[in-house]
Amino acid sequence: MEAVNPDFEPLRTTAVTIGTEAAELVQRLRGGPGGFHGEVDTKSTETDVVTAADKASERLIRSRLAQLRPGEAILGEEGGADPGAGRLLWVVDPIDGTVNYLYGLPWYAVSIAAQLDGVSVAAAVVEPASGRVWSAVRGGGATLDGTPLRASATTRLELSLVGTGYAYAVERRARQADVSAALARHTRDLRRTGSAALDLCAVAAGWLDAYYEHGLGHWDWAGGSLIAEEAGALVRLPDGTEDGLGGDITLAAAPGIAVDLAEALRAAGAAKI
Repeated sequence: MEAVNPDFEPLRTTAVTIGTEAAELVQRLRGGPGGFHGEVDTKSTETDVVTAADKASERLIRSRLAQLRPGEAILGEEGGADPGAGRLLWVVDPIDGTVNYLYGLPWYAVSIAAQLDGVSVAAAVVEPASGRVWSAVRGGGATLDGTPLRASATTRLELSLVGTGYAYAVERRARQADVSAALARHTRDLRRTGSAALDLCAVAAGWLDAYYEHGLGHWDWAGGSLIAEEAGALVRLPDGTEDGLGGDITLAAAPGIAVDLAEALRAAGAAKI
């Protein structure tokens, strides 16, 4: 494991502190069980939703980062990018899993990551419904509520539980479903939970043996991918790498199945999504 940069630990502390505050706001705005009753808008399609709570959470995060880390750049899902003077970039997803949040399914999270030159160096993913806090610092490991995490030790893809997700656009979702159907023949089972950040954390905990998804936004993977990587998972980010998987696929897997999973995805036509 690479040495921990002492400058990174305060970044994790900041991410945890602000992520926890935002999660408390998100849960308070949600209210009790049942559907969300606040303002709901749509983005790319009628099924791609954003709530008033998403916007309020991002406003809080931006305000607190301006107080605690003044002058640093911020990239948020709802508010776009605020340029900063330095190399550090805060990548913010105010609610990852907004559809789950809308329906009351408690698998959604606030994700905050600090990146240097495009590489995540500290992160926190906080679950409003449960209060669980996932975090990591580059070179320093990953934890869930302070307990160290370790990815699965499985070596057999056919006995592995694999998570995935789908696009909001119907035609692309149909192609993704075809890939999933092909992959299902080579795994124990597939899961689709609706939060990329938490699926990546689940790989870190060994709750999933692997996870892959096409078309994630920067904010979707910035925090969870570091947590998975620091727990020992092999992580492939959507950087256009010419490896036969296509340019926009994110993948995190137990080291013992990573090669086999990539090959199964290539054979299933993942590059054509």
